[in-house]
Amino acid sequence: MIEAQDVLVDPVERRVWRAGREVTLSRMEFALLHALISRAGELVTRQELMHQVWGTAFYTSSKTIDVHLGWVRRKLGEDTRRPTLITTVRGRGLRFETTAADVHAEGASASG
Repeated sequence: MIEAQDVLVDPVERRVWRAGREVTLSRMEFALLHALISRAGELVTRQELMHQVWGTAFYTSSKTIDVHLGWVRRKLGEDTRRPTLITTVRGRGLRFETTAADVHAEGASASG
């Protein structure tokens, strides 16, 4: 299980919960969320996402990531105008944001 903020992802069962409520995602939406949350707190470039999620080194469409990201944000109940879960770093990529509690939990699990 991968958890950041109030989002929980089960990569084996391909299931997602936000604040304890299950969220249904398409295969590609899940792959995009998983690619981001598995590197929570890190910047992930669009090129890395195209390779990891779509299996290609080139953009099939300049809007492919943005469209899927919009769907993921809406399904997670995120305000798409002021996102707090997945943020865009203009010209650089995307990041699944973490909280101080997430960082503490990661450190505790790494040491224990």
